Amino acid sequence: MTELFDCTDPDQRATGIASAISALKGGRLVVLPTDTVYGIGADAFDNTAVAALLAAKGRGRDMPVPVLVGSWHTIDGLVYNVPNAARELIQAFWPGALTLVVRQAPSLHWDLGDAHGTVALRMPLHPVAIELLRDVGPMAVSSANISGQPAAVTAAEAREQLGDRVEVYLDAGPAAQQAASTIVDLTGAHPRILRTGPISAESIAEVLGVDPATLTD
Repeated sequence: MTELFDCTDPDQRATGIASAISALKGGRLVVLPTDTVYGIGADAFDNTAVAALLAAKGRGRDMPVPVLVGSWHTIDGLVYNVPNAARELIQAFWPGALTLVVRQAPSLHWDLGDAHGTVALRMPLHPVAIELLRDVGPMAVSSANISGQPAAVTAAEAREQLGDRVEVYLDAGPAAQQAASTIVDLTGAHPRILRTGPISAESIAEVLGVDPATLTD
């Protein structure tokens, strides 16, 4: 049975997070607030749950699921070799609305879709998300919407689209940014912006010491 918890109420928040942790560890899906948009999430290392996430969204394996982490240090166990550019951008923008595409550690046995040895990582700037991530560990999280539909910026919008495909909805009010994160690909010879979002090319270029035009070539 689907449950929705009002995380602005301290008692409901505690019960909701406990219910979400139980659902995730049982291979089920939850909707959680982040600073950008609401996300639908699963335990990143539960391949059946990740497949259910893709199915719930009507999304193909050709669009692999990003991973949210609860701390800076988690990235070291997930990435084959953390580029200097990644560390600079993490220091500047995490937690926040920046997703980094990097080469994943070859020892990982997760299946996020057809990612070809890469993973998109982000640490969200939201206390409910961070609390959940620090208990569950890395989560496969995509925007909480049916593929092709607008991303949900409230729990109600997410529930309207995803319904009982999700076991627990955590409602923390409207998302602050109401826009999907900026994505930077660090797997090539030069950093490249794959999706523009709340963090501008100019801000990223300033941290990396490059011309903003090189990020969008």
